[in-house]
Amino acid sequence: MSQANKYYITTTLPYTNSDPHIGFVAELIKADVIARWQRMQGRDVIFNTGTDEHGLKIYQQAEAAGLTARKYCDPLAARFKSLKEAFNLSFTNFIRTSDEDHEKAAQVFWQRCWDNGDIYKKSYSVKYCVGCEMEKTDSELVDGHCSFHPNQEIELIEEENYFFRFSKYQQPLLDFYSANPNFVVPSHRFTEIKNFVSSGLQDFSISRLKSKMPNGVNIPGDDEQVMYVWFDALVNYISTLGWPDNMDNFENFWPAVQVCGKDNLRQQSAMWQAMLMSAQLPQSQQILIFGFLTANGQKISKSLGNGVDPFMFSEKYGAEAVRYYLLTEILPFEDSDFSEERLRQKYNADLANGLGNLVSRVSTLLEKNNIPTALVADEMMAIKKLSEESALPDYHFNRALQYIWHEIASCNEELTTKAPWKLSEINEIADVLKPLAARILQIALMLQAFLPMTAEKIIKQFTQTQIIKSEPLFPRLSAEIELQ
Repeated sequence: MSQANKYYITTTLPYTNSDPHIGFVAELIKADVIARWQRMQGRDVIFNTGTDEHGLKIYQQAEAAGLTARKYCDPLAARFKSLKEAFNLSFTNFIRTSDEDHEKAAQVFWQRCWDNGDIYKKSYSVKYCVGCEMEKTDSELVDGHCSFHPNQEIELIEEENYFFRFSKYQQPLLDFYSANPNFVVPSHRFTEIKNFVSSGLQDFSISRLKSKMPNGVNIPGDDEQVMYVWFDALVNYISTLGWPDNMDNFENFWPAVQVCGKDNLRQQSAMWQAMLMSAQLPQSQQILIFGFLTANGQKISKSLGNGVDPFMFSEKYGAEAVRYYLLTEILPFEDSDFSEERLRQKYNADLANGLGNLVSRVSTLLEKNNIPTALVADEMMAIKKLSEESALPDYHFNRALQYIWHEIASCNEELTTKAPWKLSEINEIADVLKPLAARILQIALMLQAFLPMTAEKIIKQFTQTQIIKSEPLFPRLSAEIELQ
């Protein structure tokens, strides 16, 4: 398989300071759709995610629990990894920043930036948000607090640390942005980062005193300092490929498409890109900046204490229903409110009464009338339709599913209008049902990236010589299932 047929997508790595929340699951599911869509087109895909296990807040929580940072993170990392089964995800790589191979890669990366003259040491004083694990200027604070973590106190750090020459890369970044007009999606986020870089870049701290914060990667040649969490964590995007030891794999799959929330815009599209330039490595392929999930207009986050337990929703409604809701109701690039009531409405209307009812009615009639179909799955046609008639190639998952559900509604309408159960001649009944069965199979093929288990069930059912009725895909929710 040629390099042109390789594809690499990665999420950000969430902190393992508490259980996963629904906002990160939404990011994973969007990335999963993209990964599956690329595989449908014949590409060899690496889909990376994992956990970020260094930094001050994890150190503080581990210390309070009387554990090493790694031991503290072990059950939480396992919890994040279990999202794969809970939501039918297809990620291939799961990296922990406390893994030995990653820490070695971060040290090699550091050394390359050092050799390029982009790391130096100085004393400084800075305001610091532990929630973001980032330095903050006064202009970024609202009433003395970080806008992303308003319930956490800003800390004042005064010490001698290593710095990265971010300022050196202002013009190289702007030149790169100019040469790559689709580098950041959506366009208004690209404008935001270009304005940020154009306004002038300040060198940023990339280390901490080991005596104050030992939970980090050791710095080559200095036993008193460890790497600043953002510096080492960003390296995961290439360490997961085996860099620098497995250069064949790295060169086959890098650069990556990176997905993240809007609070990661600066780190992914400016800081990381400057670091890659310093290490003389290729830039990322593209950065997708997704909106936040909100609850009553407020960002859902662990630090704000309003997280939504994704495992509970998967168990209660099924992984495919949660996937469908997050892909249709949560806009890809804007903030959207999470509502369990709306999830239930979508489940009954679109999944139970729409898709599920269509599959059940047609399969029942085919079995009852003993009508063979012998359909052949035409995946290329499904890819063509999604490419040309939906917005999936532009990452508008909701519009792509709207197109598919329009097809489902059209099939249901045709079935009701032609009413084959009222016909007496088998040939007439078959003339109605066979084309509908073919359309249902095509719908299932288009659904593979979105609802993989549902698609698989329908494809298996509708490629049998004799299609027979099966268990309901989405049993209608009863009133007894209470809202949380």
